Amino acid sequence: MAILEHIYGHQDLVKLNEAERTALCQEIREFLISRVAKTGGHLASNLGVVELTVAIETVFDTHKDRLVFDVGHQSYVHKLLTDRQADFDALRQFGGMAGFPKPSESDTDAFVAGHASSSVSISLGMARARTVLKQDYNVITLLGDGAATGGMAYEGLNDAAVSGEPMIIILNDNAMSIDRNVGGMAYHLRNLRAKPKYLGIKQRYRNVLNHIPGGQTLYKASRAIKDWIRRMLIPATIFESMGFTYLGPADGHDVEQLIELLQNAKAMNEPVVLHVLTHKGHGYKPAEENPRKFHGVGKFDPESGMTPESEQITFSQTFGQTMCELAQKLPQLCAITAAMPGGTGLLEYMKQYPDRLYDVGIAEEHAVSMAGGLAKQGMIPVVALYSTFIQRSYDMILQDICMLNLHTVFAIDRAGLVGEDGETHHGIFDVGFLRHAPGLAILCPASCRELSDMLHWAVEICEGPVAVRYPRGGDRCYQDSAWQNCFGTDGGISVHRLGTDVTLITYGTLLQNAMDAADVLHQQGVEATVVRLLTVAPLPVEQIMSASHSSHFVILEETCANSGIGSTLAKALYDHFPECRVDCVNLGHRFVTHGSVKKLYEHYGLDGMSVAKRIMEVRSCEN
Repeated sequence: MAILEHIYGHQDLVKLNEAERTALCQEIREFLISRVAKTGGHLASNLGVVELTVAIETVFDTHKDRLVFDVGHQSYVHKLLTDRQADFDALRQFGGMAGFPKPSESDTDAFVAGHASSSVSISLGMARARTVLKQDYNVITLLGDGAATGGMAYEGLNDAAVSGEPMIIILNDNAMSIDRNVGGMAYHLRNLRAKPKYLGIKQRYRNVLNHIPGGQTLYKASRAIKDWIRRMLIPATIFESMGFTYLGPADGHDVEQLIELLQNAKAMNEPVVLHVLTHKGHGYKPAEENPRKFHGVGKFDPESGMTPESEQITFSQTFGQTMCELAQKLPQLCAITAAMPGGTGLLEYMKQYPDRLYDVGIAEEHAVSMAGGLAKQGMIPVVALYSTFIQRSYDMILQDICMLNLHTVFAIDRAGLVGEDGETHHGIFDVGFLRHAPGLAILCPASCRELSDMLHWAVEICEGPVAVRYPRGGDRCYQDSAWQNCFGTDGGISVHRLGTDVTLITYGTLLQNAMDAADVLHQQGVEATVVRLLTVAPLPVEQIMSASHSSHFVILEETCANSGIGSTLAKALYDHFPECRVDCVNLGHRFVTHGSVKKLYEHYGLDGMSVAKRIMEVRSCEN
């Protein structure tokens, strides 16, 4: 790493010559592959933006200039070039460097990122702040073509195009988000990639005029005529039609061309879209051949690209298998996903029933509203989204599904803590906001078998809206199913242990932690009842009271405080039993950092030992 180890930021990059920049890009790839092989992380997307990021950091000083990432999983190269090389050994580990931009980590991280399609709006806000406050800095947006399938991107583009604010929107076009991009924008970009453009002539024309007296004036005078002639000969891009100056498509792996283009775009002092073509996984054959696998990968062998195989079936796989079973019986069943058929376990379903799988791109709001239209006309839509992303469709769930009591199933993957992706990806808010929706049942399986049983009920028996939420990974201690079509107007519970001193109440796979706590308490002479809720909406309060033999209740939740059932259930218990004591153990009123789920349980006091210790402290104070 002869060059990379001496790079600490913009001031070092501008000193490099062309040969050194080429060597630097190769060193960056070798560094990323070796480090991510040990920690896991987003590899393919970062390998695809090596030259682009080197060019950006060379032309702009991100300590002052604002580089806004969309999603942000492609920010490793940026972090590497901004004095964080030593932090990569703890990438995505508890207490270590985050896998997404994080302003608290470095002032070169302009904004937090983790969800898609918001970057243009954020950048425009920064550009307008610059104008009002009479400050001097550049604003650059790195927008992926996957994020460009989301509607919010066009809200931002629509405003930015007519704002007159100088800003550069780099469209990083690799034809993929996680799975292959779909939709009208993907089609439009494929057409742009297929047509040779006049960009080279345009650059040479401007360069010549820049070097003759009065050239700038001549350029401005000829621009309107030139644009008219070009529109006559070449169809306008959507960006030009909106009002942007469009540059591209350009080779995203030619660092010298990118530097020249960025310098030209910077000099234009107006809203510019720079369309860059990159190859996800570029320079590492395993990632080039399987970019989906290396989008977010665990530890792997850097020589072969092989990852350890797990024999455990996951909740996502169970969901996909169950959907195939249901589709065989029900011709009106369909599935909707937002650019993630692979992540949600729907690849086999997509293969078997391609006409009943709708991948809408990164457009969760559209996915839910479309599900409403499907359900209203007699289909049974199953909307498969990650918990963190279903947040974006809250209004549509209320207005377009629940208000009409439409039979729509929400399969909510990655519920609870997801681990190393951190704040932007934990599914710790969905219980709180979904419980607001009148008539929406929320089911919480604790095993893959139970997930399958609940899905069958949700699709075949339920007549209104229902959500089934389940975590990343597979079974823990519990591998049975207590569902047995037991759902009624009051919900359902399962009692896993009986005791007379304290009642532990939880749901989902957090059952393991509750059982661990009960084991520790037993060693201290305290006997606990462990009640697991099969449903958190409705809340089965009467059943909890019937199962309990103590006056002390402890509610365990893998949610942010006030984003679960704790306060509502506590009030209901007090109403039934005014003399009782209720304690809530959750993740607290904060955003949860990154790290392994096991480490996060320990840190936030949700592991069995911590829960048992807290209960013993309460009992000692009462005695």
